[in-house]
Amino acid sequence: MAETILVLGSNGQIGTELVSALRQVHGTNQVIACDIKEPLNASSPFELSDVLDKDGLLQLFKKYQPTQVYLLAALLSAIGEQKPKKAWELNMDGLLNVLDLCVDFKVKRVFWPSSIAVFGPHSPRENTPQYCVMDPNTVYGFSKLAGERWCEYYFQKYGLDVRSIRYPGLIGWKAAPGGGTTDYAVHIFHEALSKGSYACFLSAQTALPMMYMEDAIRATLELMDAQAEKITVRSSYNLGGISFTPEMLAAEIRKHIPEFTISYVDKDPRQAIADSWPKSIDDSFAQKDWSWKLKYDLAEMTSDMIKNIKK
Repeated sequence: MAETILVLGSNGQIGTELVSALRQVHGTNQVIACDIKEPLNASSPFELSDVLDKDGLLQLFKKYQPTQVYLLAALLSAIGEQKPKKAWELNMDGLLNVLDLCVDFKVKRVFWPSSIAVFGPHSPRENTPQYCVMDPNTVYGFSKLAGERWCEYYFQKYGLDVRSIRYPGLIGWKAAPGGGTTDYAVHIFHEALSKGSYACFLSAQTALPMMYMEDAIRATLELMDAQAEKITVRSSYNLGGISFTPEMLAAEIRKHIPEFTISYVDKDPRQAIADSWPKSIDDSFAQKDWSWKLKYDLAEMTSDMIKNIKK
């Protein structure tokens, strides 16, 4: 039986690439992109949709009777700190609206992204395990942590097959980043190619887990394709990626652009957010449960980013 897939929040950094990947697998007309604004180059089918408008969502579910739903609409870490109550409303009420409709319409499978932002100052910083102390101190972080609890609750109480990944910082060239603390690792490539220099808002030695977008999209599809009995984590899976500092990334870029220089901005509020996050992540549950394996390392990612942005 053909799948009918709704992607809510399809205009963002993940959604742009995920819609394309899903359409390659399931066919263009089976994947409906949905967002609050029409994208500049909207590829149909596309529907205007606000996850906070429950009546509008209901009409969307009635029209398409989806078998799978991907909920990507969210306010990210840096923007969330500027609009804390708006971030909580969008990240929480949007999730609950969608989960309720997925139960009502007997949706087969739901994907909702979490983040390494669920960890906090008292979480282990190195090789952060799947289960540990979690005390996030950003609205984005604690909305994602609460969302994980809701996803697991809906699985246990209603049997809703919700699946999730705690994404590390994501790096891609096809869409602009959405206001996160790890965005420097995208901006740096554009500035390196256009100006030959970059002023980084994080310090030289700030190590964070990152992942190339191709790996992140592949991980998402592999998780959603896995047999339900293999999924042992119903909150959200750790995904490790590659850990590096701005200094390490700049050194890798210099192998392609030798004249590239980097400087560092003092006292940016995003530094405090980054300092509360893990430096590296243990994703052994994902490896064991659904055979997750990283493909892109720092060198391969850097080379591919520069090649594609140049194009």
